[in-house]
Amino acid sequence: MSNDEGFRFAPDPFDDPVFAGPAAGGPGAGGPDAAAVCRDVVKTYRTATETVTALDGVTLQVPRAQVTVVVGPSGSGKSSLLRLLACIDSPDAGQVLVAGERVDRLRPRARRKLRQRQVAYLFQRPGENLFPYLDALTQVRLAAELRGAPVDAAQATDLLARLGLAERADHRPAQLSGGEQQRLAVACGVVGGPALVVADEPTAELDTAAAQRVLAAMTDLARAGVGFVVSSHDPRVMSIADGFIRLDHGRLVAA
Repeated sequence: MSNDEGFRFAPDPFDDPVFAGPAAGGPGAGGPDAAAVCRDVVKTYRTATETVTALDGVTLQVPRAQVTVVVGPSGSGKSSLLRLLACIDSPDAGQVLVAGERVDRLRPRARRKLRQRQVAYLFQRPGENLFPYLDALTQVRLAAELRGAPVDAAQATDLLARLGLAERADHRPAQLSGGEQQRLAVACGVVGGPALVVADEPTAELDTAAAQRVLAAMTDLARAGVGFVVSSHDPRVMSIADGFIRLDHGRLVAA
């Protein structure tokens, strides 16, 4: 029987050392409850014939310990916002802060280091988030090591158990269901305590039961202090949101 069936969470102590990562914060961080902050952000892209404004004066805050969902029609700027919050891109104007650090001031190498330490990115397709040749336990321990907050096998096993994957610890991704792969990706995303987990349509490839378990994992783990920001059109995702960021033509719009 797949581990997606009969899934239950293990207890979730908020002070678990598996979430203890590098210290975050700093001047202008937007307060201790902010995982990320944008201030008057502008992002443009040049095509062969024109300059497209993807984000136009966006100011917002992504809280820690919450699930924030980004919504808007195609072309509204959702992907551009995710790339800025994930420290993949820099804005053309304005400020972007992640874990209190000014992303807009960083050179590409420093931006990569910040992303590695403080951000996790979950792709739409579960398998793209994982190393195909590593078992689940090794995936989690490697993610923590790369984040600069190594965990031992017992701590990694506890996190897998919390996500209903204890019996899959020695399984490689090809041996897991899609839902199990995405829950493993969530485990790799939160281990070591990054400030922010950015997820792009994380339930798009999952059936209803698997999607519900991935979303339960997000809401449960957000209470340990990590901020989740999720781009989605899925009503199931919207149902678990603590807050929304609504975009249209690159601008924030009221609810």
